[in-house]
Amino acid sequence: MDGMQLPSDEERGMLKDSVRGVLAQHWPADKALAFAADTDRLKGIWSILAEQGYVALGADATAGGLREVLVIMSELGRAACPAPMIDAALLNLLLATDARAHDFLADLREGRAFACLSFADADPDPAVGRIVGANSRFSGTVNFVEAASCATHLAFLEGSAVVIVPMGDGTSARATRAMGADGQYSVDLHGASGLVVPVRPERVADLLAVSRLCHAARAWGAADRAFELAVDYVKLRRQFGQPVGRFQAIQHKLANNFITLSGAHAVLDGAAAHFDSGAAEWRTLAAAAFAYANATLRQVSLETHHAFGAIGYAEDHEAPRHFKRVHLDVLRHGGGRPVREELAARYLGERRAELPELDLGPQANAFRQEVRTWLAEHWPAERRAAYEAGKTAHREYDAAFARDLGTTGWLGLTWPKKFGGMERGPYELLAFMEETTRVEAPRAGAPIQAASWMIYGTVAQQERYLPEIQRGEVIYGMWYSEPNSGSDLASLRTRAEHDGEHWVINGEKIWTTTYWGDYMWLAARTDPAAKPQHAGISVFLVRTDTPGITRKPIRTMYDGEFCNTFFDNVRVGKEALVGEVNKGWEVLTGALGTERAFVGAQILAKLCRHFEEVCEHVRSVEVAAQKLRLDPVVRDAIGAFAAQLEVGRQLSIKPISLLADGVEPTWEAAIPKVFGGELMERFGEAALDWLGLSATLSRGSDGAPLRGRIEQKLRHSLMWVISLGTNEIQRNMIAQRGLGLPR
Repeated sequence: MDGMQLPSDEERGMLKDSVRGVLAQHWPADKALAFAADTDRLKGIWSILAEQGYVALGADATAGGLREVLVIMSELGRAACPAPMIDAALLNLLLATDARAHDFLADLREGRAFACLSFADADPDPAVGRIVGANSRFSGTVNFVEAASCATHLAFLEGSAVVIVPMGDGTSARATRAMGADGQYSVDLHGASGLVVPVRPERVADLLAVSRLCHAARAWGAADRAFELAVDYVKLRRQFGQPVGRFQAIQHKLANNFITLSGAHAVLDGAAAHFDSGAAEWRTLAAAAFAYANATLRQVSLETHHAFGAIGYAEDHEAPRHFKRVHLDVLRHGGGRPVREELAARYLGERRAELPELDLGPQANAFRQEVRTWLAEHWPAERRAAYEAGKTAHREYDAAFARDLGTTGWLGLTWPKKFGGMERGPYELLAFMEETTRVEAPRAGAPIQAASWMIYGTVAQQERYLPEIQRGEVIYGMWYSEPNSGSDLASLRTRAEHDGEHWVINGEKIWTTTYWGDYMWLAARTDPAAKPQHAGISVFLVRTDTPGITRKPIRTMYDGEFCNTFFDNVRVGKEALVGEVNKGWEVLTGALGTERAFVGAQILAKLCRHFEEVCEHVRSVEVAAQKLRLDPVVRDAIGAFAAQLEVGRQLSIKPISLLADGVEPTWEAAIPKVFGGELMERFGEAALDWLGLSATLSRGSDGAPLRGRIEQKLRHSLMWVISLGTNEIQRNMIAQRGLGLPR
């Protein structure tokens, strides 16, 4: 579908607003339950949706494809409206090019036909029922047909065909209750006849995947609406003299749910975008999206009710209807098990399979291949093996490789041209980061410090320090944290006092990882009386060999080192000041803001690489003379983790897309950081369960799987949860800045 012009994000935003407005007028929230039980109201809203053109979506992606259908499904979920948009979209997709269905589709799109679709015995869930045909007559029963009381037609799959039967002679609908709610029906057929349209078997599988996405989108809309109500509620509900939304337990619970909802939305939209563009990997993303929705949206619904307390029990409140909708939709088509198995079959099959590449756009995709080719030549397996065999505490740095990489100019990939950079975009930087992570190339450059030099440095500083960074000749570290100033960096105590042409530094820094670098970025207090505290901080560039510096390395639990550093009358020249005196907080936060946009993506890239190698190992292992890859528990877990990885990768794109639009992310960058770091921990623990004690063997031990990397990756995962702001602090930021909860 190269060159096909698909609807834009702006157009989808307009569509969402339009659907929401129509539903607010014709299907108001306070009357949704009564309207759903009223056949005239349901037929009426269907006619209105058809008049707006929504019912025609799905047949032509350029006029509105699956992404637009999911927008509508989300809005119907929010409004608790059971209009059969899923059925219409699936029939449009299935029959749009078949002349035999032309008249039926015309009636459907004009609102004259109200059709319900059942997969019958093609559905993975046997409870859906079965219909059989003989002599062009069809008999049987299908269950869980929504809004069948209004239907003019029942469409169902039978053998290698879709059959469209007019409701009436030979058909009858019986109301059933599910999840304590009305709206579901069993439809009986007794020798009914109708239009028969042949369908290729592979189209049925694709249709199931699309149906799952549509149901998950409607469930997401319901869960998101209930969550929105809960957030508003905790801002107003007071207990113990303050809003309950101020309690950290509530903030963290709601932050977790917000992360989950953000992830579910991101992967649903990503799967639909791949479908509309004809990307080969759309089925993998679709399986991941439904697997994740099945596992998480129900939990969000439960915890939403926790936030409401007893008020959420009342049936006249909106929350119960959304709870029911979520459960009914994410259990469709067999729920999560079939899609988790689909993902497991991909990664634990006979052949090795890698995760799908993220589509970063034409320029970034092409650049990815350029970087991959260069790395194949300059960081081949043998060079990497030699590096890993000899590396010490400087576990992520190789000076020779850094200089090699410096010849490409890529260490200044996104820099402005006036500083010697290439002015490439953030998506290309993401492609570069993913490729270097994929082959576990050592780090190089100093992106945080380079950004600061370009914003806050003098011309002399820029001319001196930027070229050597771009050439890969130097490595920087950061002296920020102190014994009582970790996440609360504004409380640091290290002092820098002005003395003629010098600054004199005294104090202590801890947890410094790149303590062996050429230069360090040091934050020190230059005005002890400043209020607020962060107003009296300045930043200095300090060479690590400056007299008066004493370093005490400490071995980390993940086989690295960090360092306690002591400063005893360390003297640096006035040219070492970065930016203005007492304006160091701007330097610290300004430089870290852009860098943090990529932290989640970096974590996910590392985890993706580890996931692939663990799957490869599981494929080759036997336990008690049986192949581990065939163990149903392992397969289900691998499928679940594959889904979560796709969610994490989609989440990691959001802050980068904001950068591409010229917006610096704050709490948006915290979401993939929290998600990715904790997913890394969970995956490491799960791998130990699958492989047992052998997986605890460390590097150098006989029989250590993957050269001891499994247990080492688990130990290292703790660093990602704590570093660059603990996940607890990140949750505070998400709750307070992202959700607007009180401080």
